[in-house]
Amino acid sequence: MSDGSANQPTPAYGRVLLKISGEALMGDQGYGLHPPTVERIAREVKAVRDLGVEICMVIGGGNIFRGLQGSAQGMERTTADYMGMLATVMNALAMQSALESLGVFCRVITAIRMDEVAEPYIRRRAVRHLEKKRVIIFAAGTGNPYFTTDTAATLRANEMACEAIFKGTKVDGVYDKDPVKHADANRYDEITYDDVLQKNLKVMDASAIALARDNDLPIIVFSLDEPGGFRGILAGQGTYTIVHG
Repeated sequence: MSDGSANQPTPAYGRVLLKISGEALMGDQGYGLHPPTVERIAREVKAVRDLGVEICMVIGGGNIFRGLQGSAQGMERTTADYMGMLATVMNALAMQSALESLGVFCRVITAIRMDEVAEPYIRRRAVRHLEKKRVIIFAAGTGNPYFTTDTAATLRANEMACEAIFKGTKVDGVYDKDPVKHADANRYDEITYDDVLQKNLKVMDASAIALARDNDLPIIVFSLDEPGGFRGILAGQGTYTIVHG
């Protein structure tokens, strides 16, 4: 009797990093965490994990505190950035809870030591978790101020030997201008790293794009609001933009 595995699509990548913003977790609330939204994203991650893909994640902290905004309001930049890093840990713990409630083994690994709630970052240990099919959530950015979670995502993806970064956003790819504001915006099916930088397309910050380019790491931009989008792209379906060399 077949277990159905013969009908499973062969995923395009074996190990990926999913980068999402903190704002993606707040639903329509405008602030904080929206548990049903966190659970929905966790189900998307589980569906991809069930394909046999090894997954690590980086989640921003903008739904709770964004260091750059705190700095703009007069707060000392280094302090503001550390506060933003702590916000990413809160989001990572929320996602870990949602994944574990679905039966997915998950580890939060943080660049700032807080042994009571998460593991410290040790690359070889993190790789071993992936090999055991555990989902890893990297929290607290790189552990350094002045670096965004985009840069942290690209750094960790390279360290983990990921085959691609999946950037989940509100829109289904990279456009030449904001599709929310401009009805005539055009979506790219693919685009080069250099074009993203030259046209200032805001896919990720410039240092993250440059780091991906230097290590030939493709970035796939897709809509996190599209049900099944993450799994669909890995199965060769769906709408997205791929940023590559």
